Formats: sequence, structure tokens, C-alpha cells
Amino acid sequence: MKLHARSRAALLRPGIAAARTHDGYPVLSEISLSHTSYGQHMPPPCANHPHMNTSSLIHRFEAIVGQRNVLTKDRKTAYYRSGFRSGFGGAVAVVFPTSLLEQWKVLQASVEANCAIIMQATKTGLTEGSCPSGFDYDRPVVIINVTRLKGLILLDGGKQVIAFPGTTLHELELELKKINRAPHAVIGSTTIGATVIGSVANNAGGALCKRGSSYTELSLFAQVDKAGKLNLVDHLGIKNLGDTPEDIFASLAAGTIRTEDLEDMDKLASDREYQHRIRNLDTDVPNRYNADPKRLHDVSGSAGKVAAFAVRVDTYPIPERKQVFILGTNDPTDFTKLRQHILTQFKELPDMCEYMNREIFNTAEKYGKDVFLSIKHLGTERLPRAYALKSSVEYLLNKVPFLPKFLPDLFLYYVSQLFPQHLPKRLLEYRDKFQYYLILVMSDEGIDEAETYLRETWSKHEGTDYFRCNQKEQEAALLHRFAAAGAAIRYQNLHQKTTEEVLALDIALLGNDLEWVEELPPEITEHLELALYYGHFMCHVFHQDYIFKKGTDLKAIKAKMLKRLDEKRAKYPAEHNVGHLYEADETLKQFYAVLDPTNTFNPGIGKTSKARIAPVSPEA
Repeated sequence: MKLHARSRAALLRPGIAAARTHDGYPVLSEISLSHTSYGQHMPPPCANHPHMNTSSLIHRFEAIVGQRNVLTKDRKTAYYRSGFRSGFGGAVAVVFPTSLLEQWKVLQASVEANCAIIMQATKTGLTEGSCPSGFDYDRPVVIINVTRLKGLILLDGGKQVIAFPGTTLHELELELKKINRAPHAVIGSTTIGATVIGSVANNAGGALCKRGSSYTELSLFAQVDKAGKLNLVDHLGIKNLGDTPEDIFASLAAGTIRTEDLEDMDKLASDREYQHRIRNLDTDVPNRYNADPKRLHDVSGSAGKVAAFAVRVDTYPIPERKQVFILGTNDPTDFTKLRQHILTQFKELPDMCEYMNREIFNTAEKYGKDVFLSIKHLGTERLPRAYALKSSVEYLLNKVPFLPKFLPDLFLYYVSQLFPQHLPKRLLEYRDKFQYYLILVMSDEGIDEAETYLRETWSKHEGTDYFRCNQKEQEAALLHRFAAAGAAIRYQNLHQKTTEEVLALDIALLGNDLEWVEELPPEITEHLELALYYGHFMCHVFHQDYIFKKGTDLKAIKAKMLKRLDEKRAKYPAEHNVGHLYEADETLKQFYAVLDPTNTFNPGIGKTSKARIAPVSPEA
């Protein structure tokens, strides 16, 4: 098969973007126009090792990848030491390998120097899992950024693909479009630059109803065993790749894999079972959530506790037709009944079914307008570079004490208000008429099935209505849903003097939970300024963004809210991984410990210990 490689000349440092998929629909996102804490008055990157001489290690990195591919200066590494929405920490170097063999050699050098290693791609995660967390590590931290390791290999006529570490979902989508196929998953940050491997490592969720979170059981990765030795583990399921790391990397670089060499066809290369799972409304746990023990396997769900070199994933046929419907009601039980009917009676599941309430609609209309307009008028190819520039400017301006924080965000907001209304008339009419909305996307035979039900049953209910979108309306509806994800952050930026930081939760409810519209008690609402709700309705995965008044004890409020979710047997986070913001449950902690017994990779993830675990001799 042919190896499709992308240019390695430019490293995109994403801030926010979106793109239309192969069928013309914008990709939905949970990525926000968010801010990071870098640029504030932080300790230097090596503050936790002020007397450590790391020059020999840096020279070794430079000998492997070249001097230009090793960053050590504070200003140049700040972006990579920060998370997308929040998080910041120290690192002695950021290293950019340009081949799988270079990645292997950088790993070897880092392990031999007893470093903590953070594997990083394009930093689209929202829970601080792809950057250092603070400056209290017990050893030097090395960030290995894999965004220059581009390439994918089509297998068996494109029914599956092998993706290298820096290959993005958007690049995969564009390549598959040529053969009329679609990726195993479409997640919100697809065209911001989220990588295929990154989505698998984080069990990244998404809006698709017919396919679940990113998952595969077929991968090639490096891990450090309990004796402290770095090993390459080949679970790709391909014969004749080679017996040594060098041979395997050379075989993959050649890009020629015969169909007869494919093995392990019985192993999952995507969450193929999800469309059956989602129809079961009476399970004891939500039908998808990030730490589902059935979806933890090698690289899948690893959260950077191993170093992935390649994953093998499924592809799917592209639908011939798609249609977007907008549904409105003032009674959430109407949507409950509709969901139950679709999941139990429809022959064809929706492609997507996105929920918004009036508060998030209004907030996104005003505070997400620049995102909407940027995508529509600039195009998605230019946005990553544009927002990388924004991040750099923000980093510099945030160091000036008398300037307000996040000045570029404020500027973008005020400029966007100079433009005329960007939403179509019928969407605005529904906003005024209804409190709750669904964006229902159907394809092929499912279009007629859905329209028949909506016309003959749904619209007969008092207080409900729907309309079939034209091309302009469906594009606007999905772009608006995309912009909603950043609305809370932008609102808080504009009201930073009177509000606390955004408290953002993504939760998975039980399939039969009838109380999916939250009713908060007075002890919480008295401190609340704004509550925004949106999410993936058929999956019962919701994103809930709260903005509280200045002076509110967010830690206490969050504890109360999580306790309420525990009582409902909800799971959280639903699709963003635990990162450094959530505590991993015992199953997930054990999974991490098995993958990484010396705590070399991404230490501290899931609020675990950052401390190195001493290797155990083979004799012991």
C-alpha cells in the first residue's frame, strides 16, 4: 500500500479551529476559545532542579534530532508547557523528533537520564493531560512533541489505516475522502489538529451516534517495565515487520504492507459495538464514558502512560446523503420520549443529535460570534496559524501587569460585534419560541424514516415543532453548536472582574435517567451567574459550564456538584480524560500502574503521585 506523508516543515500550534467534514458539515467541538495560565509570573522551567546540570542531556537530544528541534528557553517552551484551557508547568526541554527512529532514541536518552517524560501532540485536550502540572516533580521533565511525525498507511484498500504519532484526524479524513471513506471517529477537535493517536490515547469521545469513543486494540508502543528498561511492544497485528525496533520503523517508513500480512482481524480497531450499546436504555452504567474498563487496552485510554508509535484503526463508508433537522420544545419530557423512540424503534440511528438550551444559544450568539465568523470567512486551513499567533501575543501581553488578562480575546469579541446578525431567521425564531433544541442529523435511509416520524408524530404533540434545514441553515446550526463550546470562557473573560473561572463538567448519565435537565438547589444557585447546557443527546453525554460570582468557593461548589452526580450514578469526565483535573478511579489507576510501573510517563495524571517508582531488579 502507498504511504501518504504530509509536510514536516511547519509545526502548527493550535488555538482553536474547526472544519467542514467531507460532506460539507462543520465538525462539532468541545474545544473552547479558552485561555491558559502561561505568561503569568511563574517559576522558570527548571525551578524544581535549580542545581541540575542538564547540558549533556540537551546535547544528546541535539545530536539525535538537530539543534533546531530542541527548545530550552523559557519563552520558546512556554506554549508547550501549557494546556489548552488551563495548566502550566516546568520542563528542561521540548524535543521534536522527525522520524520514528528519532522518537525511539529520544526516549532512550530520557529514560537513561531518569527523566519524567510527557508525550505531547497538538494539545487539544481540555484537562491539562498533555502538559506538565506545576514545578514539583522529583526529576527533570522532558516533553516529546510528536507533531512532526506525519504519515499514514492504507490497509486492504483503505478499510483500515495505520497512523503515525503526528497524523491528525483531519489529515486522515482528507486522505480517506479520496476513496469515499470516513475515519473511525470524528471528535470536536478534529480540525484543530487532534491526532489519531491522541484521540485513541484519551478515549476521545465525539458526536457520532453510530460509533463511540476512539478505540483500538492494535498498536505499536514503547513502555518502561518494572526493571526500568525501555521496550518496544508490537501489537499491530502485521507479519514480517521486523525483529528489532530499527527494522520495524524502517518497514513502516517504507509504507508497503501486503493484505496477506494482516493478522488479528478479530480484534477491534474501533468501537464497532457502540451502536448496539447506545440502544440499551437500562444499563447500570452510562453507555460511554472515558474510563470504561472495557475500553482500556494498551494505547487506548493510556493517557500518555506509554509512548505510541502507530495505531491501526478502522474506516467507514461515507453516507450518500445527509440532512439536518431542528427540533424545539418547552417541555424536556418531549425530548425524552423522542430519544426513547429513536433508540428503540428507528431502524437507522442518527449520525448526530446535539442538544442546546436557550441560555447556551444566547450566550454563543453573542460571545461565540467571532469563532463562527472566523470559520465561515477565514476558512479552517488558516485558523490554526492565526490562533497560534493569538496565543503568542497573549503570552506577551499577560506579562504586562496593568493590562487586563486575555486582551486578544477581548479584542476579538468587540470586533465581532461590529458585524451584522450571523444566524438565519428560522434559528432565531426557534430561540425565541422554545427553551430546548435538538440538531438532528440523519443520513441515507434514515432521512425518510426521521422525517416521517417528525411529521406524523413529533409535530402533533402540543408545544413541539421542527423544520428541515436548507444548506445555509444546517451549516449555521452546526457552526453555532461549535461556537457554544467556547461561549462560557469568552463570557468569563469579558466579566473577569465580577466572576470566578469557569467550572466546566462533562458528564455521562445513565441511559434511562429521566432527569437529564438539571435542577440545582438554592445553596448553589445563590452563587450562580450563568449555567450553560449542551451535549450529545442520544449518548446522554452532556457538557455543563457554570459561571459563579466573584468570591464563590469553587472547590466547595464543585465537590457538592460531583456528589450530586455520584448519587445519580453518572460518570465523569465523560470524554475528555482525567488529565490533572480529575481523580482517576481505582480501575484506571491500576491500568496506569500496569502500563507504567516506574511512573516514568506523564506522572501525576489523574491526581496520582508524581514521584518516580524505583525499578525492581529482574532477580527480585
